[in-house]
Amino acid sequence: MDIREINDEYSVTGQIAVEDLDEIKALGFKSIVCHRPDFEAPDQPRFEDIAARAKELGLEIKHIPVGPMGVTAEAVTAMVDALDEFARPMLGYCRSGARSTAVYQQTLHIRA
Repeated sequence: MDIREINDEYSVTGQIAVEDLDEIKALGFKSIVCHRPDFEAPDQPRFEDIAARAKELGLEIKHIPVGPMGVTAEAVTAMVDALDEFARPMLGYCRSGARSTAVYQQTLHIRA
């Protein structure tokens, strides 16, 4: 994993695996948001598999997929809700971390 801190409440990374969740928890993350649609790539783990292990570890998790249409108003609203409802620090992930960064940046003016 290449975790990049955006600020104290939010960091991003590329695709995670179920096996990464223990380390994510050990690093102090309290919640996770996935911005990658399922089945985007054949080798990508399904969100439900990651969510099941995350919940076992006591991590809050939400799926807010950002697909080919880019960041939508619905994705931004869902991200604002996740940031308001979930414990932080939060880790966002997608294929590279770019969509997770873009969605978060678009919440800043709403939450300010």
